[in-house]
Amino acid sequence: MANSRKRLSAEGGRKSGTAEERVLGAARACLRAHALRGKRVAVGLSGGVDSVTLLEAMRALAAEFGCRVSAIHVHHGLSVNANAWSRFCRELCRRWNVPLTIRRVKVRRAGKGLEAAAREARYAAFRRMSVDAIALGHQLDDQAETVLMNLLRGAGLPGASGMPAAARLGSKLLLRPLLEVPREAIVRFAEAHRLEWIEDESNRDDALTRSFLRRRVAPLLAGRFPRWRESLARAARHFAAADADANRLLREFLAARGLRAPSERKLAEMLRQLSRARRDARVAIAHDGAVLRVYRDRVMLTQPQGAASLVPVRWSGEPRLALPELGGELRFRRRRGAGIDPARLPAGEMTVRLRAGGERLQPDPRRPRRALKKLFQEAGIPPWERERLPLLFCGSNLVWAPGLGMDARYRAAAGSRGIVPEWRPRGRAPT
Repeated sequence: MANSRKRLSAEGGRKSGTAEERVLGAARACLRAHALRGKRVAVGLSGGVDSVTLLEAMRALAAEFGCRVSAIHVHHGLSVNANAWSRFCRELCRRWNVPLTIRRVKVRRAGKGLEAAAREARYAAFRRMSVDAIALGHQLDDQAETVLMNLLRGAGLPGASGMPAAARLGSKLLLRPLLEVPREAIVRFAEAHRLEWIEDESNRDDALTRSFLRRRVAPLLAGRFPRWRESLARAARHFAAADADANRLLREFLAARGLRAPSERKLAEMLRQLSRARRDARVAIAHDGAVLRVYRDRVMLTQPQGAASLVPVRWSGEPRLALPELGGELRFRRRRGAGIDPARLPAGEMTVRLRAGGERLQPDPRRPRRALKKLFQEAGIPPWERERLPLLFCGSNLVWAPGLGMDARYRAAAGSRGIVPEWRPRGRAPT
């Protein structure tokens, strides 16, 4: 660990005014936007330059806004220097007369990456604070690195949105006032104010993805794309807007069908599963007595269904055949020049059963018989519906399937009266 007092450089002296405006302006705008006048604000203090700078900015604005500013330091116990960092934060807050809370946490990975597990433990500590808002020192470089890292990992909209400038954390606000301020402006501010801070040795460890991106990749990007950070941050805002639209649309979709609104956490999990589903994936999300599914980029709402089961049923000419196991009934009409030719059915009978696999059908007389599965896919019939569709057989030959029609070999001639089957599931249009 390096505990260093950064002195004002010649360059810092020339630019400190701009840095001052950016840092204090961002903090002031955040306090104003979230109506924090007279509120309790705790700064998440790691001891690094970003959090120390944010604490200094909040101290400077405390009188203007009547805020009660405090700090919280989370001791993760992951570094050999963790105790020294806690001592640094304690001494800093003592000198600045800032109330400080130190929380010791246990980082339980449980299948998570170290950074994610530490963040979860840290946020749990934040939730226990008796304040109105927690302010974190994440800045523009952090945001750009987060977006780039998440995109490289194949993140969906939530991950590509990066870190929100404001979010709810239980009963309190979680704020990132410096999210649009670049790292160099923060360092210049700290130098101009002769602040002290510590350096985390993990920032120099290229084995960590974030450190590798910061030390190795970011300089290359800056050489070719000088405003790469601003561009990624702007893209993150676009992704966040799209994510918010997706949240709103899903809420409206559920409400329009009479379902209760899910919690924020469940809604986020629903969107995560729906957005990551492959085109033909069997996603099934239970909610409020219904099941949310996705097929071919379409979200559908279905009723909960157990495994399909049907003892084969013989049809002998009845106009209707109830199939309560499948939630509907088959209807049969006579029509001249259409439907199934009764003369091709021995004793005028057919058997109703479910698919077992390997069935083939020839809807088009000009084409050979084709696999039933392939025909269902081409017709856009979702997998969960295929399993519950009653099929008509003559012996071992498939004669008719809902949504596909009949086999050409059984088609009635133009002048004869044929049998036209129709599957009517309860609450659905016939097929």
